[in-house]
Amino acid sequence: MKINKKSIPIAMEGPETVMRTQDNFGGMTICFNELPKGTDFTPLLNGLNNDSCHCPHWGYVLSGKLLVKYDDGKEEILSEGDVYYLPNGHTAIVQEDIKLIEFSPSKEFSEVMTHVGKKMAELGG
Repeated sequence: MKINKKSIPIAMEGPETVMRTQDNFGGMTICFNELPKGTDFTPLLNGLNNDSCHCPHWGYVLSGKLLVKYDDGKEEILSEGDVYYLPNGHTAIVQEDIKLIEFSPSKEFSEVMTHVGKKMAELGG
């Protein structure tokens, strides 16, 4: 199985934001995301267990920086060239415009994105 980035459907688009997702790609959801500095996922996760993302993610940062905050209080910066694994129990804030490729279990990813969609509607976004 393979897919070209340009063939991954756009799930969300806005100023300086393009989020492409293809679900159920071998049981995983593939994401290619481009997000601007200042994007903060924290308010969108409010209401989930520990107000954080319960979906694990594996990925690669093509450019930019992302601050990841874990439920245990630890923090780390992901930056260009980093291959990463984010276990469940995290949130993130974009520190520099970022482009990344990410793989997540489709079931958990769908649960989180459904919640995020409802929060965006509540917040008027």
